[in-house]
Amino acid sequence: MNFLLFFMGLSVITSYAQEKTTGPIIENYGAVWAVENADYKVDKTLALKVVFDIMGSPEDTSALNRSIETAARFLNMHAQAGVSKEDLKVALVVHNTASKDVMDNPFYEKKYGTKNPNKELLAALMDNQVQIIFCGQSSNSRNIPKEQLIDGVQLSLSAMTALIQLQDQGYRLVKF
Repeated sequence: MNFLLFFMGLSVITSYAQEKTTGPIIENYGAVWAVENADYKVDKTLALKVVFDIMGSPEDTSALNRSIETAARFLNMHAQAGVSKEDLKVALVVHNTASKDVMDNPFYEKKYGTKNPNKELLAALMDNQVQIIFCGQSSNSRNIPKEQLIDGVQLSLSAMTALIQLQDQGYRLVKF
């Protein structure tokens, strides 16, 4: 009898089990859970404009920066929920210890002995109109000149300037 109750309980648990999925915008990154029957509904008529303040980075130079991956999660979860890709506007402002994460492979490899684990993700984000903005103050203080950046990364005067200007343009700041 105990076995029967155990297996009945297990079947109920597994029937609710689901897996996180990536896409449809950023494949291979930004896996999210589907949320069924949410009480607070996603307003699919609004344009969602967000700027992520990316200042931290893993100490392990071969590890993906999960803060950068947050942008992929944002895009994927809202697209999966039915928000149109055209209504999703995303920018990343990168500075502080995350500065290394926007370095192109030859420079990253020379400094850290491995390829930049964030390059593929950043390329996928930029291919989907995500702005990647690098702090000019961090560029100078960390000796990462524009020539060492991944193609498409924009250099700004400062992270503060980019954050202020994007918020003035209607972007909402998300800090993780």
